[in-house]
Amino acid sequence: MDTRTLLLEIYQRLLNSYGPRHWWPAETIFEVVIGAILTQNVAWKNVETAIENLKRENRMSFEALASISHQELADLIRSTRYYNQKAARLQEFARLILVEYDGKLENLFQPGVPELRKRLLDIRGIGKETADSIILYAAQKPIFVVDAYTRRTFSRIGLLPMDATYEAMQDLFANHLDEDLYMFQEYHAQIVGHGNRVCLARRPRCFECPLGEYCRKEGDLIGSLCCDEPSSLPD
Repeated sequence: MDTRTLLLEIYQRLLNSYGPRHWWPAETIFEVVIGAILTQNVAWKNVETAIENLKRENRMSFEALASISHQELADLIRSTRYYNQKAARLQEFARLILVEYDGKLENLFQPGVPELRKRLLDIRGIGKETADSIILYAAQKPIFVVDAYTRRTFSRIGLLPMDATYEAMQDLFANHLDEDLYMFQEYHAQIVGHGNRVCLARRPRCFECPLGEYCRKEGDLIGSLCCDEPSSLPD
């Protein structure tokens, strides 16, 4: 079976097993961006707590984030780990959007994917996964987001080495699938859900895995070999 066919079959298996996930869990594109920044290195439930705090205090706008004191903002997002650093990043990002883009994310999102990605990566505190998540879910432009769940699942299937770089993982999908915004959003969401519930780092639940026939199982050893830090994106 060629790689494209296999990737499409895996996608369909995941979709049939878990159903559409309708990601990203947010009410606005602003909330998607804030969530993408806050979710670095922390579980999504902690981000939800922080976002609820920001909403309660009417701080869900670039103007509010830029004007609030650093300490007050850090206290509101304390649940997200590294909250002092993230507070600084949020304020820097908010001020950049206000000064350079007239306070509108739509202005930031106008360029094509390559230029937009480069601009996002130039912003302090935004890495590859965060930038790509913003592009895919907030800007609504097709780019494939990958993470530790991707590495774990697809190394077990045999399509990636365990030490695959972010670029190598992304290329696996970009080089074999047509650019399809909905599919890229849904496929990434399916991988995260699968990795978080079934294809676990230790003691994977192979008995209920919809991808079992593709997996290169190694008995109990697989749990100790595939122990990446999980993605912190919402599940």
